[in-house]
Amino acid sequence: MEAHLLEWINLIVRWVHVIVGIAWIGASFYFVWLENNLDRTVKNPELAGELWAIHGGGIYHLQKYNLAPATMPKHLHWFKWEAYSTWLTGVLLLALVYYINANSYLVAPGSSLSATATIALGFGVLVIGWIAYDLLCKSPLRHQPALLGIVLILFLTAAAWGLSQFMSGRAAYIHVGAIIGTMMVGNVFFVIMPAQRSLVAAVEAGETPDPSKPKNALLRSRHNNYLTLPVVFIMISNHFPSTYGHEWNWLILLGVSLVSVGVRHYFNIRHKAQQFIWILPGAMLAMFVMAYVTAPKPLPIVADQHTNEAPAKISDDQALAIVTQHCVDCHAAQPKSPAFASAPGGVMLENVLQIRLHSEAVYQQSVATQVMPLGNMTQMTTLERQQLGTWLLQKK
Repeated sequence: MEAHLLEWINLIVRWVHVIVGIAWIGASFYFVWLENNLDRTVKNPELAGELWAIHGGGIYHLQKYNLAPATMPKHLHWFKWEAYSTWLTGVLLLALVYYINANSYLVAPGSSLSATATIALGFGVLVIGWIAYDLLCKSPLRHQPALLGIVLILFLTAAAWGLSQFMSGRAAYIHVGAIIGTMMVGNVFFVIMPAQRSLVAAVEAGETPDPSKPKNALLRSRHNNYLTLPVVFIMISNHFPSTYGHEWNWLILLGVSLVSVGVRHYFNIRHKAQQFIWILPGAMLAMFVMAYVTAPKPLPIVADQHTNEAPAKISDDQALAIVTQHCVDCHAAQPKSPAFASAPGGVMLENVLQIRLHSEAVYQQSVATQVMPLGNMTQMTTLERQQLGTWLLQKK
């Protein structure tokens, strides 16, 4: 019953997280697009630009002031709860998935840290990540956006490498995503919203607004825009073990993130010029290169400790025995593992027919990337993985 309840709590929190995340990302993308597409030749000296658009059967006329109008409108729409709700549900989801079952999902096999210490590390990097990012944005680097971007990429790559030493690849990825998400919501809470409140307060008091605060808020908003696609990839990465399960998982994350930032940049500026059209085929080529680099490699031949010979043909009974020992506690119609109310992904491996049905997934997860069993809690050996892989391949 506990596993069933956790599954539904997970479902509800994940669903809300996706809904509010879409709202936040949509608003971010729209306002950056709006900023980049303003007609700045408008003759009104109070305006920074204007834009005409058609959508949903109607025509819209949008105007952006240099700072603010002489008097504030009665109804002013703010955008903040989408960001706050996304972060709060994300942290709750992090706890539900990775901290409640830390030994299975969070801690890397053979890690020198306990589950409690690894959870503390997970929370700690969120705080440290925001502080480091905020200090960098307040440093002289803020005047050199490209150099600041390179430093941030190196910082996040170092975080990915460091976390992968103590966390499973899947958990390391999601914690890098949580660091980025914390940076983004921190921008909204600590920089963008205070700048907007300051602007409104100055207008209402009849004072001249300080232009530096909105300018800084715009910079942080652009950061959020470029960071969005790497976060989206990380959110779905747990479906792709060839990324987080690879020995160079931190480098793969860097590669996909660079591709994401490049694609985002192209769509940000494509209405102004097309000189960066090469980014799209370049991004596709980079993805193919990473697919090639992460292609599964054969396991090293490990001799049987009893016969001192390499494994030959493996029988159905031998393969079933390995799967039963290491996989069936979770992948069964009625899992014995307290973490699951039903078989994860609906994948059941209780007999040879079921294993053959899911042979590609079993090979990828247990043999090629070795991300299963979770945390290798059942201590599946290299020999057993090789025997299972031999059986799976000989059935093709």
